[in-house]
Parts: sequence; C-alpha cells; structure tokens
Amino acid sequence: MPTFSNFFVNIFEGLLGFLHILSNKKQQFCILKNISGIIKPSRMTLLLGPPSSGKTTFLLALAGKLDSELKSSGTVTYNGHEMNEFVPQRTAAYISQHDTHIGEMTVRETLAFSARCQGVGYLPEMLAELSRREKAANIKPDPDIDLFMKVEVETKMQICMLACIYIYIYIYGGQECANTMVGNEVVRGISGGQKKRVTTGEMLVGPARALFMDEISTGLDSSTTFQIVKSIRQSTHILDATTVISLLQPAPETFELFDDIVLLSEGQIVYQGPREHVVEFFESMGFQCPKRKGVADFLQEVTSKKDQEQYWSLKDRPYAFVTVKEFAEAFQSFHVGKSIGEELASPFDKSNSHPAALATEKYGVERKQLFKACVAREVLLLRRKAFIFVFKIFQLFVMAVIGTSVFFRTKMHRDNVTDGGIYMGALFFGVSSILFNSMQEMFLVIAKLPVFYKQRDFLFYPSWAFSLSTWIVKIPFSFLEAAALVFVTYYGIGYDHDVTRLVVSLIK
Repeated sequence: MPTFSNFFVNIFEGLLGFLHILSNKKQQFCILKNISGIIKPSRMTLLLGPPSSGKTTFLLALAGKLDSELKSSGTVTYNGHEMNEFVPQRTAAYISQHDTHIGEMTVRETLAFSARCQGVGYLPEMLAELSRREKAANIKPDPDIDLFMKVEVETKMQICMLACIYIYIYIYGGQECANTMVGNEVVRGISGGQKKRVTTGEMLVGPARALFMDEISTGLDSSTTFQIVKSIRQSTHILDATTVISLLQPAPETFELFDDIVLLSEGQIVYQGPREHVVEFFESMGFQCPKRKGVADFLQEVTSKKDQEQYWSLKDRPYAFVTVKEFAEAFQSFHVGKSIGEELASPFDKSNSHPAALATEKYGVERKQLFKACVAREVLLLRRKAFIFVFKIFQLFVMAVIGTSVFFRTKMHRDNVTDGGIYMGALFFGVSSILFNSMQEMFLVIAKLPVFYKQRDFLFYPSWAFSLSTWIVKIPFSFLEAAALVFVTYYGIGYDHDVTRLVVSLIK
C-alpha cells in the first residue's frame, strides 16, 4: 500500500541495497508472459479472464499507457508502425470503468468540446480521397460531397465536427438525452448506461480508432450492458474501428455480439480468434460446455484448478488437471492458432497503411484553438454556476456591511497603539473575508481535476490552456468580489479619503 512513510522507506532501502548493505527484499513478478497476437480492424474483441489474470495491464500495453516503472520487452505495432512512430494517445483510447465528466455540461456540449479539441481526424482526407477516386473512375461526384470539398477549410472542419457529434448521438441512441446535463453527485443527470455511452463517444469523435475498454459493465445491469455493447458494435463495423472490451461475466446475448475472443489466464493467452471456434478448441482438449451454461462463464472457469474437472467430457480417460501453459501450447497447434502464427511470421507491410490512419501530431488542432475551446468551456460553466458566484458576491457584501458597523468611524485615527490595533484589525477582517469567501472556488476547481487529468493524458489540450483559461475567466469576478468589500468598507471604516488610495486598496 503506497503511503507517505513507505515512500521514504523505499528510498532508504534502495540506497542500502545499492551499497550492498541490505539485501533486496523485492521480488520480480511477471504479469504477462509471451503475449503475441493480432487485433484486426472492423472487429469487436472480447477480453475474458479470471481476476488478476492481467487484463488491465494487457489493455494498457496495447494503448501505450503502461506505467514507466513496469519493465516490458517486445513491441506493440499499429499497422506495422512502432509506438515511437506516431502518437498513441491520440491513435488509441484506453477507457477505464470510471466515467469522468463535468456534470454541469450536457451530452451534446461534452461531445462538442471533445471534437473541438481532438479535431475531426482523417474525415476531410477520407472525403478528398473519395472525390479523387471518383474523378479517376469518371464517376459523377455526389453533389453534397462536391459542395463540401469547395468550402473553406475552417467551415469544412466545423461541418465535420457537427457531423461527428450527430453521428455518435444517433448511433449510441442519445437523442433523448442530448441536451440533458451529464450530472454528478450534486447535479441530477443521465443514467449510468448513458454516461458509459458518452465516455465512449467522447473518444470516438476524435481521431482514435482503437478502443480498449476495461470492465465497462461495472455498476450496470445486463440489459444496459447489452445495449451499450450493441451500440459499440455498430460504430466498430460502420467506422472500421478496432475495439477490445474487457468484461468479467457477460450475459450470453452480450457474448454473441462479439466477433473475436481473447482468453487470458495467469498472464498467458489461452485462446485468441473467432468466437465460433472457441468452444471447438476446448472440446479438442476434452472439455465441453454444458448446454445450460453460458460460454463466457465456461471460459472463465475451465482454466481454474477448482472448477475444471466438472467440464471433463472424456469419460473413458482419467481426468488430469490441464495447466494454463498446456492450454497455451495446445492452442499453437490448433488451426486458429496456426493461422495467427502464419500471419505473425510475415511482417505487416507499412505501405498498405493509410497516412491518416495514425495520428502523428501531438494535438488535433492549433494551440490557439485549444485555448479558445477551454475559455469557451469556462464561460459556459460560469453561466451554469452563476448563482454560486452571485451568492458569493452578495455574501461578501453582507460581510462588508457587518465589518463597517464594527469599525464604523469617519476617520481612522493614528495617534497611539490602540488606534494601530483597530487599523490592523480592520485590515485583517478585510483580508480574511476575501480569503474565506474564495475557499468555495477551491472546491469547484478540485472537482474538475479528475476530468483535467483524463483529458490532459489523452492530449485534448496542454496544461497551460486549462489553467490559463480558468484564471482569465475568474479574474473579473475576483475584482467584483474585492469591489463589493472595498467600496462598502473603505470610507465607512475611515481609511484615507484619497481616491488613489482607494484604487490601490482595490487592486491589492
């Protein structure tokens, strides 16, 4: 368990171990072992495995988001390109089981902000390629596409962005909640299943076409999970995306939606390939799925030492426990495993990869546009929380009236120590009132940090765009709060009547 004390203890133990004074107590633990395979586009893959089998680490490795402290060997390639040849954060998206959104924004606004930050990916290039091929084949171009190609670049980007938003709203069945706030613990909003759709759509409106989703059924019933997976299946096939979804115990109807299965156990791949052949593989090993047993539940238990024996179907042979390693080795000689091995033996030809398939720029649009998007979002949130800021100003005004009544005088005397104490007390009252009134703002900013961390890691925008936009939008309200206090208390308490001093007091 990482704690503040453990941090220093680990440093001290590491230093003693480096000096060979203390033996190293840490042991290496292998999470994934000899993993190799192919995830194909336009197919939805289900990642199955018992708890602690390495599913999350596997998805993080595919998305290029492994912790730097983890040691790994081997390579992960996209269309034959290694991770250092493109930007994996914008090419692939790892979606955790937690739905992190700003509750005061609607579904449409959340998707619009995501599209505005990530850009529209390869859609303009794709339409340009379509137009070029139509001309080469002497095909009359579609009037709408032809008109689209003639408009200005900025207008073209806006049209693509709006098209992306509407496509995902309709694919994910969000028409009825498009203008509903996402919601959080304080603000009432959409349901958990709808939030999961928003989480997925937020990633897909950008250039990412590889989705790695980890335990997305957490907290959802089987019916909602089925509807979400069905929506993801539609977008995967329509948009030629690559999707890997990790589920713990999917219902049979949800299981049937997937094209491929990857079964992971003890850090090894037991099976990878089409869903139709997974039962056939285990039957060849002597294990049969009962008729009333879900295939997904069968796959979760067949590699377990505790549950494996009940599925043994070769009654003429004595049962012997089959280890995960033996399953993995047997899969290599299975016809599906042989086919994958042949594909892995011949490297993917990079020339077959479309230039726009992999994101090579760190950010989707210019940094100036990202800053504008962040400012526009802060203004929107300011309007949604207008009551809080108006109440803060009113609260400070009331405090100013109370403070004026306590220190009320026409002139602040400066003759003795008692007068100095009154002067310092009045100053302390003003500073402390501003300070404690601003404490509420700290909680509002902290509430947005999880969203900021997520969007920063996905390269929606640089950190300075978020912090600077927040600072700029809040400056006018900071002056209003200071004015509500200073204009009421300054002359009532009896400070210097010089107007210049009043302005200096307001600024400071």
